[in-house]
Amino acid sequence: MPKRYTITAALPYTNGPIHIGHLAGVYVPADIYARYLRLTGNDVAFICGSDEHGVPITIKAKKEGVTPQDIVDKYHANIKQSFEEFGISLDNYSRTTAKVHHDTAQEFFKTLYDKNEFVEEVTEQLYDAEANQFLADRFVTGTCPKCGNEEAYGDQCESCGSSLNATDLINPKSAITGNVPTLKETKHWFLPLNKHEEFLREWILKGHKKDWKPNVYGQVKSWIDDGLRPRAVTRDLDWGIPVPVKGGEGKVLYVWFDAPIGYISSTKEWAAREGKNWEDYWKNDDTKLVHFIGKDNIVFHCIIFPTMLKAEGSYILPENVPANEFLNLEGQKLSTSKNWAVWLPDYLIDFPNQQDVLRYALTANAPETKDNDFTWKDFQARNNNELVAIFGNFINRVVVLTNKYYDGVIPEPSEYSAIDEETLAALKAYPAVISSSIERYRFREASQELMNLARLGNKYLADEEPWKTVKTDEARTKTVMFVALQIASALAVLSEPFLPFTSNKLKSILCHSALDAESTWDDISSKAVLLPANHKIGKGELLFSKIEDAQIEAQLEKLIASKKANEAANKAIEPQKDEIAFEDFTKLDLRVGTILEAEKMPKTKKLLVLKVDTGIDTRTIVSGIAESFKPEEVIGKRVTVLVNLAPRKLRGVESQGMILMTEGEGGNLVFVNPDTSTALSTGKDSVINGLQIS
Repeated sequence: MPKRYTITAALPYTNGPIHIGHLAGVYVPADIYARYLRLTGNDVAFICGSDEHGVPITIKAKKEGVTPQDIVDKYHANIKQSFEEFGISLDNYSRTTAKVHHDTAQEFFKTLYDKNEFVEEVTEQLYDAEANQFLADRFVTGTCPKCGNEEAYGDQCESCGSSLNATDLINPKSAITGNVPTLKETKHWFLPLNKHEEFLREWILKGHKKDWKPNVYGQVKSWIDDGLRPRAVTRDLDWGIPVPVKGGEGKVLYVWFDAPIGYISSTKEWAAREGKNWEDYWKNDDTKLVHFIGKDNIVFHCIIFPTMLKAEGSYILPENVPANEFLNLEGQKLSTSKNWAVWLPDYLIDFPNQQDVLRYALTANAPETKDNDFTWKDFQARNNNELVAIFGNFINRVVVLTNKYYDGVIPEPSEYSAIDEETLAALKAYPAVISSSIERYRFREASQELMNLARLGNKYLADEEPWKTVKTDEARTKTVMFVALQIASALAVLSEPFLPFTSNKLKSILCHSALDAESTWDDISSKAVLLPANHKIGKGELLFSKIEDAQIEAQLEKLIASKKANEAANKAIEPQKDEIAFEDFTKLDLRVGTILEAEKMPKTKKLLVLKVDTGIDTRTIVSGIAESFKPEEVIGKRVTVLVNLAPRKLRGVESQGMILMTEGEGGNLVFVNPDTSTALSTGKDSVINGLQIS
């Protein structure tokens, strides 16, 4: 057994807040694991921090007209506060703009440089002549060569998950100017992954074949079998950690190189504050290192970072990297750019004091082996049907009955019946069962075992019916309530990794602080009594409250509004046609008319045949609006008519003009109507280019 654990959670980019995909994939499972290990008496360093040197940050800064430092300062504070409010029990949350990180990353680079672990090469990189700069990965978009996604980035395709180089993209474009970039020579340092291929085969493909998750092992095996190649560790940028060797002027450490070193620098920061030796947590074989990440980071944490650690020579390697798959939202892929997400700061406002509901819903539906879907209806059902109806119901009945029958004082039990013995034996088995699931990184399974313990309590009460025996058998009732209270006490402890706020509330209700010692995980299976007779508990309060349909509808409406806003913002706009002379415009004879008759043209879906009074005559106009309007809806409509358009035959009917149409906000056709009988107004959004003609 290891003497200590170093647990890392992927460093979030500080270009936006945390959303439920981040929580389900990384931070909730990591927190469950860390809390469980502390409860079982282990020495734990749970480490994270903000990744502040990514190219997405510079892109965000350019869009908002501020500096990258402004962006990272804003979102570092936002993310740190969100984690604290949500109960992510990090021992340290640092940032990669901190001096300790710059020093650590530069020292790490220099060590590998001095050991000749890098290959120095002059290569051709994509260059934007108009922007006068080399294009880092996220400044290039194009078509993925592996899946055909036309919106792949220069470092990764978010559609198929493939890691890429910018020069791999088909039809690359600069994200800065939109221009097609050219190739230009530049010097960089590369980490020769191919040099370490045999080590990786031995360490991962042989050494971790049985204990790493299949999705992790499979992706790593695919990469190694495909043949590893040198990967650049520096970039031509002005935002990042300067390369600390001669020839590195104007260059920075590539973010994928400096970011994982952020785990080490954050540990240094924590150890200095706590009076500990940081090297014990990174360089001691008695330490178990575990990385919690999403599947888009598997290659970096299973191949590249271990290669860096191995090349440096003094660091331990990760024992496991239990990466999760992706979480979708209401059947669609989560997207920060399209605002299709549930943001943690918003959730904390919309559902105050209900952190554990989201923690439980995300854990019970965790994307551990495949992509899963978060829906608000499932979230509601998990709360109402499980947390309220099972867990909360059991605790409420136990506490209310104890206060009602015994004024909150735990009664002395009589001799246990067979069902009592069986129930207590089953209770004592739960810590080992839940431990087994957690230690195999099956947090979804573990959460359901916790709920099964609450089900055990409900069944015990339902079978023994103390509300009936209290009238006929006082001794039996006391024993039943005593046993039920032991289950409640066990739930208070065992729920802490999953439902920390609920655990604290339940411990308070049961007055755990008045016990001789704080209960631990192992106490549940080893102690004969968890809550002793004559111990007084507090008054009952609801652990969970029912979530109503109106709350869920509000969240769904918010998503729909977000989707519409994004569609409107990204709606393709027809380019302006060539300019015309004023004399050309004066040739148009626009008149206000009234539709007198309307009928569908036979054997067509789109065409209406209209009789229109133009003020100078009554004429026939064929218009392709039948899919938007019924004939009876347009009769009597005042419309704007182009009367001097050359006649045209459609399905044998001569059309003698054109009705002016445009599109409303939702893309629906609307008439360009006159405001009065004598004046024509097309409105500020109406354009000649948007006219409908058939």
